[in-house]
Amino acid sequence: MNVLCGDTKSEGQRCRFREETRRTCGNGFTLIELLVVIAIIAILAAMLLPSLSRAKERALGIACVSNLKQLAVCVQLYSLDFRDVMPPNNSVANLANGNFLATGGSWCTNNARYDSDASGIRNGLIFPYNTSTEIYRCPADHSTIETPGGVKLQQRRLRSYNLSQSINGFPEFDPTLTFLNPSFKKFTEIRNPNTSQAFVFIEVHEDGIFDSLFGMPTEAFWGDPCTWWDIPANRHGQGGTLSFADGHAERWKWRVPKAVQVRFMAQPVPDAELPDYRRMQTGFRQTRN
Repeated sequence: MNVLCGDTKSEGQRCRFREETRRTCGNGFTLIELLVVIAIIAILAAMLLPSLSRAKERALGIACVSNLKQLAVCVQLYSLDFRDVMPPNNSVANLANGNFLATGGSWCTNNARYDSDASGIRNGLIFPYNTSTEIYRCPADHSTIETPGGVKLQQRRLRSYNLSQSINGFPEFDPTLTFLNPSFKKFTEIRNPNTSQAFVFIEVHEDGIFDSLFGMPTEAFWGDPCTWWDIPANRHGQGGTLSFADGHAERWKWRVPKAVQVRFMAQPVPDAELPDYRRMQTGFRQTRN
């Protein structure tokens, strides 16, 4: 009799359990409903990802502007300490073979393509004014160092920026040839272009960067050959970042995407790219007058 009662009780518990299970399952998602939810989440993600990507790109651009502003301030501080003389810009390479022509005291002697250590940056004359090596590289620059034979390595490059030849450009290279590319030796000499137009640092194309001087032909000797010696960067939505002698920095949008056609060679400027080239010329000292 006790066993029968026990069986009856157990059967009742099982019935209640099955009833509760049916009620619980009835409140859950069906397979179709679950698939609809997943589809909605996927659509929302697809809508948000471009916005997140653009936000990230803007953040990298802002960081690049900040880097170049800090480097421009370093040049100003250096000139204050050295009787108005700006840091020499002596690290110059031969376009024909990439070999260095001048390696005297300079704002930076880093070889952007090959150097795996930061000694060329740390030994630079402006480094004491901001001892962060991170400000020498654009955060959007994902290029890596390579061997002289062109084999790409995993380590990121340490530098993305060059100093304009107009800023005390290679003064110790050969005093008899300085007329080829006139430059401002002292900060207070910066006129035509003035401090708000004369660019100091520029973001350089990853396929062309090598030495630490950004050069262009000037009217003083070369006339107007419409030739790139160095190529501006093409990051940040087909643009490049520059800082100016008055301390401000800005991003320039290029009309034509920038590309290096031949390594270590001067590159003619096509007609479509001429407006960008002319814009760059306005930031250089062209003559000694």
